[in-house]
Amino acid sequence: MNRESLGYWELPKPHKGEEREWHVIARVTRTVPFGYRVHPDNENLLEPIPEELEALELAKRHLIQYSYREVAIWLRKQTGRHISHMGLKKRVDIERRRKKAATIKRKLAKRLEATLQEIQKLEEQSIGAYRVITPEE
Repeated sequence: MNRESLGYWELPKPHKGEEREWHVIARVTRTVPFGYRVHPDNENLLEPIPEELEALELAKRHLIQYSYREVAIWLRKQTGRHISHMGLKKRVDIERRRKKAATIKRKLAKRLEATLQEIQKLEEQSIGAYRVITPEE
């Protein structure tokens, strides 16, 4: 017997979170990513397929407990659209890198904002500073 007939890789459905609003994105490569289709009016845009994107979000939760291969098979069965286990891994890795980079940039922005406020305070107090007097004064 093969694994499919036993239902070996059938994954449970995790609880659904809040609903998301998906946006049209620009098409930057020839390949159309999982969860999107070419916009009917403009081939340079990709419109979201909410069902596939929601299933992808659920699939990411499954990755905590199951392998990429098992989750990719589950995702194919749920959506009817092919995605390989390596395609799924690549998609998840890219999203993790982007999320990590965004977090780092947010932290740096907060630090920069705090530093700018300190500089502004020092300039206002003008402690240890001098002002150049121009001849017109």
